[in-house]
Amino acid sequence: MGVLVSSAVAGLRCPEEANIRSPESVVSLHTSFIAAGAELIETNTFGANRHKLRSRFLEEEVAAINEAGVKLAREAREISGRDVYVAGSVGPLGEGLEKAERGPVFAEQAALLDGRGVDLFMVETFFDLDELTTAIEAVQGVSGLPIVAMLTFDEDAETFGGVSARDAVERLAEYDLAAVGANHGAGLHAALAALEAMGNGRPLAALPNVGLASLSGGRVIYPHATPEYFAEFAAQARALGARVIGGCCGTTPTEIAAIARAVEEERKPTVPFAAAERELVTAAHERPEETDLARALQGGDWVTCVELDPPKGGTYDSMLAVTRTLKDSGAVGFVDINDNPMARARANALMAAIAIERACAIETIPHVTPRDTSVMGLQSQLLGAHAEGVRNVLAVTGDPPHVGDYPGSQGVYDVDSIGLAQMVTRLNAGEDFNGKAIDAPTSFFLGVAVNPSADDLETELDRFRRKVEAGAQTTSRIASAAGRSRCSSGSSWSGRTSSPSACTTRCRESSCPSPCRTASATQGRGAPRSGSSSRASSTPKRARRLPAST
Repeated sequence: MGVLVSSAVAGLRCPEEANIRSPESVVSLHTSFIAAGAELIETNTFGANRHKLRSRFLEEEVAAINEAGVKLAREAREISGRDVYVAGSVGPLGEGLEKAERGPVFAEQAALLDGRGVDLFMVETFFDLDELTTAIEAVQGVSGLPIVAMLTFDEDAETFGGVSARDAVERLAEYDLAAVGANHGAGLHAALAALEAMGNGRPLAALPNVGLASLSGGRVIYPHATPEYFAEFAAQARALGARVIGGCCGTTPTEIAAIARAVEEERKPTVPFAAAERELVTAAHERPEETDLARALQGGDWVTCVELDPPKGGTYDSMLAVTRTLKDSGAVGFVDINDNPMARARANALMAAIAIERACAIETIPHVTPRDTSVMGLQSQLLGAHAEGVRNVLAVTGDPPHVGDYPGSQGVYDVDSIGLAQMVTRLNAGEDFNGKAIDAPTSFFLGVAVNPSADDLETELDRFRRKVEAGAQTTSRIASAAGRSRCSSGSSWSGRTSSPSACTTRCRESSCPSPCRTASATQGRGAPRSGSSSRASSTPKRARRLPAST
């Protein structure tokens, strides 16, 4: 209803504000749905909890908005002269509250709706199962009215957090609910897939979006469904056990009329609904082939790696020429590639790694930072790089934007390097950052960084331990080794191997006048073995720097 209210009333801070600013518009929408054949209408209170209203500077209107929402729905029922149910709509709270703070917020709204005379509650559009159960418990704590509880699912019948519809309905079986089901989401097919997964053991509810939203002239529209399509959806939903059938965002009286006719006529599905379960291309538990770097570290071999800066221009020619020279020398086994070092824009490290491995046949270690890309973008880049054959990655936080060429910009940092390590580990396990299955698991060899020159070594070591816990290979001992280098990377490679080992890159430049300390980590046999590392650029003019942030 919120989409229609916002379209009808200009300048609203939220759809629920219409209850007190334009009540006649809300009543008009209610009556139009009743006239179309609706037997249940929802109050315009989906986001009318104190937490959400506070963000719209409407915190003082919590009681007025909720009470008016019920009053307007009841008024529409009286105007229509039809015996319809009035459901109190309760939605999720969003971010910004601890778990213990959520219950009282839900309870406050439920008490207001119950006090004004709703017939039941629609606790709906929840992406998180734990938050839904918190809301259910809060509502049941202040009211004995029936509850219809609904989660939002994707086309694989999973919530945003990776909970399957089957697992969700089993968890919700612990509560005395009138119905459970799916609403909002990716459209009608997603709701039907969720219903099928839930089974026919208890009353179900399905109120999906009309389809995928799009923008047209600054307005949100839902152009991808017809009344006939909704009528077929209603028939399919009934066959799958739904006893509450309706629509969410984008639904108009036209679609409700089609549903009402299909239900009244007891329409049968034209074809049986079937949702195929997606299969993984490769089982997540299968051991992937080790990279050359992993084998070298596992075997305690001497590792020589040169660090490259990707080009600042639109060609790889110079970078590839340098790499070929290194490869042909026979002394360099790997190249690692910076990701916009010193917060200065260069070619993407993962794409540069693909070009190098394809053209020069040398294994790369691209750096990956969450500074410039969202969680979704990072996963997209990693999956693309893996599909092109890149297997080694070094997760680093990256230099902050203010030290580079764009001091006014801000980093994205949806996660830090610890979260990035967790992301890579989950991709290797066959799931995305939210725990949802992907088509095929990756087999990245994950490295992390530690700065032995950090001002606060205790904090640095704590972060290193957390990176190990996030998926880099566990180490049993952290030792210091003194060296003399103007090119020391300060980076400790801790890889995910079947036999735990780690390697610290360290330059052996004997002419360096100032010593540096590099951390090394080993487990199992023998003393730590150091590799050698130096740095080259596609325009090699700069000396090696110590990382500002790991």
